[in-house]
Amino acid sequence: MGARKRLAAEARKESNRTKCVARLVDNNTSPRKTRLMADLVRGKNVDYALNVLKYSKKESAEKIRKLLLSAIANWQAKNENARVEDSNLYVKEIFVDGGTMLKRLRTAPQGRGYRIRKRSNHITVVLDSRVENVNQTEE
Repeated sequence: MGARKRLAAEARKESNRTKCVARLVDNNTSPRKTRLMADLVRGKNVDYALNVLKYSKKESAEKIRKLLLSAIANWQAKNENARVEDSNLYVKEIFVDGGTMLKRLRTAPQGRGYRIRKRSNHITVVLDSRVENVNQTEE
């Protein structure tokens, strides 16, 4: 491996130390309904996002909340010496992709059949620390 590639790989590893990812695959809610909740927490602090999701009535809010807690736990496993309160974590990215679709037929008048598409989605949450970003820009 050349020196340039090695330096780029080390820089990539260093930037990934502050990031943390959690994924929920094949969530059985439609992507459109889930994106409504994902848009509310994108770019917000983790504490604010958890409170918004806790008091929302939407079904997908509870699933995103559990996923966010899982991402926080993943961050803690990666950064054992740091505290969550001091690190100022925020939701850097959250996106909802369409998953598999169950296709069914519902009987309809005059011998026809209407399609029912039961949609699912994949949710990905990326957390990052604002404290680390501030230290890097000062250097």
